[in-house]
Amino acid sequence: MPKPKRNINAVAEDTLTPPASLPETQTIARLKQAAGKNLYHLELPDGETILAELPSKFRSTIWLKRGSYVVVDAAALADRDNKLKGEIVNIVGDEKAWRKMPYWPAEFTANKSVYEEDSEDEGPQMPPSDSEEED
Repeated sequence: MPKPKRNINAVAEDTLTPPASLPETQTIARLKQAAGKNLYHLELPDGETILAELPSKFRSTIWLKRGSYVVVDAAALADRDNKLKGEIVNIVGDEKAWRKMPYWPAEFTANKSVYEEDSEDEGPQMPPSDSEEED
């Protein structure tokens, strides 16, 4: 039996609005890779990679892809003696709104690619024809 629509909408609404502040135990991380069984490899702002669990309220409701951002609570699984270093407590839905918050890590700022323009560039060009190559 699928989840009720009201639960799905409530979870989606929670991910769109960022909280006013984050507790000390929580941090924003970038998703690197899915490890299976609701486990994910996350990259912290300092470059460290950790393994975190996705709680049941997000399972089959919101799909995560590589490069997306999540909020991880490092103290949630501190009492367990295993490889898990945290639990995903929120998912960054509206990234633009989240980036405006003061707790957004500077390491995850948007990298805008800058194209260098050559003054000699004449625009797109056709490949050389066969007759030009023989000369």
